[in-house]
Amino acid sequence: MSDYFHKVETAPIRDRELLTNSPSITEKDEQLVSVDSESSGNEFSLAQHPPKKFYFWQVRGPSGIDLDGIATQYSVFDDSARAKHYQPCADYENLHRFDPAVRWTWREEIALLRKLDIRIMLFVGFMFGALQLDRGNISQANADNFLTDLHLTTNDFNNGNTIFTVCFLLSELPSQLVSKKLGPDRWVPTQMVLWSIVAFSQFWLNGRSSFYATRALLGLLQGGFIADCTLYLSYFYTASELPVRLAYFWAADTLANIIASFMGFGILHMRGVLGYSGWRWLFLIEGIITLIAGILAYGMMLPAPTKSKSWLRGKSGWFSEREEFILVNRILRDDPSKGDMHNRQPINWTNLWYSLSDYDLWPIYVIGFTFFMSTNSVGTYLSLTLRTIGFSTFQTTLMGLPYQVGGLLTMLLVTYSSQRFHERCFHGILSQLCVLPNLIALRSFGSHSNRWSKYAVTSILLSHPSTHAIQVAWTSRNSNSVRSRTVSSAVYNMACQLGGIVTNYIYRSDDAPLYKRGNKDLIAICCMNIVVYLCVKVYYVLRNRFRDRKWNLLSDEEKEHYLATTTDRGNKRLDFRFAH
Repeated sequence: MSDYFHKVETAPIRDRELLTNSPSITEKDEQLVSVDSESSGNEFSLAQHPPKKFYFWQVRGPSGIDLDGIATQYSVFDDSARAKHYQPCADYENLHRFDPAVRWTWREEIALLRKLDIRIMLFVGFMFGALQLDRGNISQANADNFLTDLHLTTNDFNNGNTIFTVCFLLSELPSQLVSKKLGPDRWVPTQMVLWSIVAFSQFWLNGRSSFYATRALLGLLQGGFIADCTLYLSYFYTASELPVRLAYFWAADTLANIIASFMGFGILHMRGVLGYSGWRWLFLIEGIITLIAGILAYGMMLPAPTKSKSWLRGKSGWFSEREEFILVNRILRDDPSKGDMHNRQPINWTNLWYSLSDYDLWPIYVIGFTFFMSTNSVGTYLSLTLRTIGFSTFQTTLMGLPYQVGGLLTMLLVTYSSQRFHERCFHGILSQLCVLPNLIALRSFGSHSNRWSKYAVTSILLSHPSTHAIQVAWTSRNSNSVRSRTVSSAVYNMACQLGGIVTNYIYRSDDAPLYKRGNKDLIAICCMNIVVYLCVKVYYVLRNRFRDRKWNLLSDEEKEHYLATTTDRGNKRLDFRFAH
């Protein structure tokens, strides 16, 4: 084991108490992250600074660091008195690679992150793109007289979207529970194969009943996919790395939309081939693509960081023994709660109720419910709106590209900014402030307004910096346990779907085509969202101050006794602080 250790001089750490049980020590940038060997009994060195931010185009990592310096961050495992309270459980799937004495360099960590991004993140993004093909092609179908061919009305379309959303919502939590029992590596590919079969069967739609039926089945089978992927990514990335990876995740969604626009442009030209409409070929071809992706996922998704050997990944697997040690220990040092249970261990009813009743996560659920509302209706009805104001089917298909590219860039920028400044709520407010003036402009347009002006304002509105990735990672960060994280990811997405149900009925047939009443409602919702973010900020600041007061009143002996005997779990521990 000596190959894994590096013995060098160490520097003292200040305010170690504040680092205890903190999932992201990078939020204490002013602290030194090394430990005094004399006081801790640990003779092995630790990093002299927190991880520095760097971006995917910085091939050699961040500037200004010694790549051969130690990258191992301080954690509770370096305090002999406290380490015993945070040991992984006996069933933890990576226990054979857990060793608090393991040290690694920045060069090794950066290279490993690159490998994770290529091997893990890239394929997860590809799967999400496949989801978006089957979830979003209904809008492209609308541009090809989908409603007319099936004799449907706008309200029928609204009802179909509501059925999809309700079923998606209802399956979120059950899907997460199944995923936790079977493992994401088994359940996610199964989901993809099943929904792809339903997706390409839409080729044979013949009316309202079949439309509603396929909407329901797609919602039931796709629900939970995003939360399942979030849980899967959390096995490989630290709390500070996850938000940006989730931004890449949603970037894949946007890239899929861009690719789908070009695909749709070509496929919709197939109208008349063998006597079928273009939208039928769209459903068939994109459904088959998802089926292929689902079959590949059985071989590409890992059961655990230390189990990468398979028929598709090779006999040697993706990671060396050294890399497995680094993977496991960097994750547990960042968040010891990730070793609390096996990744195929189901959630029992007691833990389920405990997670659902965690009121400290409810503020983020409220944000999830409301923040989409201010823009979702505009995006859902974009194709119909563009057709109404005189653009052709194929113009409409391609005119979504500018806002998709804009949305991709602004989402990455706002996520990088949130990571850089360790802040969430004010970035959410910034997003809503970008939306508000455009909603006001849409409300002011009349029937004779220039159609290109309407298109420009709509595109700018839909290019707003989405904070969805930030909020998914925020939910995971503030859960502070695998049990809660499994449930909270699903509940957050359920809140988003509930908000989606509301937005399905903001734009109504009797308000078309200008949707004056609907846009007025969206302006009010946008203003409400700004207040919601402020209230959530205040709530978490006050919760942290309350815990600071209680914790600082304890003597060192009382703190030790608390850590040894407490029944508090996850984010209810006195030594945990909420991110905001």
